[in-house]
Amino acid sequence: MTRTKPLHLVVLAALGATLAWFLQTALTATGHAIVIPPITLAFALALIGGIVVLMALPVRRVSRRVEGATVDPFYATRVVMLAKASSLSGALLGGAGLGITAYLLSRSVIPGVGSITMALASTAGAIVLLVAGLVAEHMCTIPPEDDDPHDGRPDAKGHL
Repeated sequence: MTRTKPLHLVVLAALGATLAWFLQTALTATGHAIVIPPITLAFALALIGGIVVLMALPVRRVSRRVEGATVDPFYATRVVMLAKASSLSGALLGGAGLGITAYLLSRSVIPGVGSITMALASTAGAIVLLVAGLVAEHMCTIPPEDDDPHDGRPDAKGHL
């Protein structure tokens, strides 16, 4: 599995912001109430991020060759996939939170501070999830080893 690329995160964040903006606009145009993310969403996203990092700790111990550390390879694979999914979903939800915030601030009548605060808190929770996913993904990488079969001595042809 390859590392998460920053371009993918930026594209997902832009997609989330665009979709949230258009959703808010469509809801307003049809006379429905706009979506304001609850404050519990921010706490849930941050908690999920913390759990993902905690789940990556045993894998990190094995990848750093800590004495006596073992982990099931299927567990390690699941943790890496969860970490990648967390970073991607954190980017998407963070962009959506920014899109909602931008929509709220662009109105001629600015809504209450509570609405903007909850949208910003959700964005912050999504960013915590994004960072936690990237950290957990980094914790699950195997450090590069010296793949050079030579020990500094030239081979039969005189090459190092």
